[in-house]
Amino acid sequence: MSTLSASSLFNVKGRIVLVTGGGSGIGKMIAAGFVKNGATVYVAARKESQLKEAVEDLNKLGGGKAHYIVANVGSKAGCDALIAEFKKREKKLHVLVNNSGISWGAPFLDVPEEKGWDNVFAVNVKSIFYMTAGLSDYLIKGSTSDDPGRVINISSTDSVVPWSENLLSGDGNGTWSYQPSKAAVNHLTTQLAVKLGPSQVTVNAILPGYPLRPPIHQLFTDLPPSHSFFPSKMTAFGLKAAGEEVLALGQPTGRLGKTEDMAGVALFLASPAAAHVTGAQIIVDGGGRYTRTRIAAQVKL
Repeated sequence: MSTLSASSLFNVKGRIVLVTGGGSGIGKMIAAGFVKNGATVYVAARKESQLKEAVEDLNKLGGGKAHYIVANVGSKAGCDALIAEFKKREKKLHVLVNNSGISWGAPFLDVPEEKGWDNVFAVNVKSIFYMTAGLSDYLIKGSTSDDPGRVINISSTDSVVPWSENLLSGDGNGTWSYQPSKAAVNHLTTQLAVKLGPSQVTVNAILPGYPLRPPIHQLFTDLPPSHSFFPSKMTAFGLKAAGEEVLALGQPTGRLGKTEDMAGVALFLASPAAAHVTGAQIIVDGGGRYTRTRIAAQVKL
């Protein structure tokens, strides 16, 4: 029964992993977990300078190896370009982490159509479909019921709670498109799990949580998705502006999320321990969703 040992159950050594939006925030946290445990990880994002810095940091961890690919998954053409570049470098993909995402905040009566809705859904939802479909042959190749290919989609607790405004949104501002886009990610995850299951590929979602919202829409432009109470460039503003207050109101665990929290769940979903897990939606928010109503009640409508 050697397969019951922790070193076997959670082994990802030698796996080839692609993480979109892997240059910062939660994507980088997940990439770090894979690199540290012996995987070869490709991080993809739009900004090469950010990717270079991320890869340098990741390669200091030892264990595996990190590489980067400059890409923009905001369109099918962008997804196709990333897929083509990855396929030039590798012959197989074990784990696809669809982490890229954006948000947009605006007043309820003045949400721009293209940036406020179309672009949010293009990056948050469509990219998951096109990346997964385009790499399905690489995920299926060599996969078995005991060693399936893995897709991990990064959703948000915003997908299961309705509040688009909170203490940090500012009067009348909210992220009206972000919540439904992440709800769509959850449903798409189950659709893809059904589609790819017979081909020995599992598809699961992680829902990081308890979102902070900066007060003006400019702060959402060109930034990673807002999976807060996990320190990142997007959440830095909120934590500085009202970190202690929001932490006290919204975190039953009394602490911020850490790299280990995100990396641990991702490693589980990519490891032999989760070979029989598909279509799951795992919330990682320290219980913050349970106190969301208290915070929402203090927002002026």
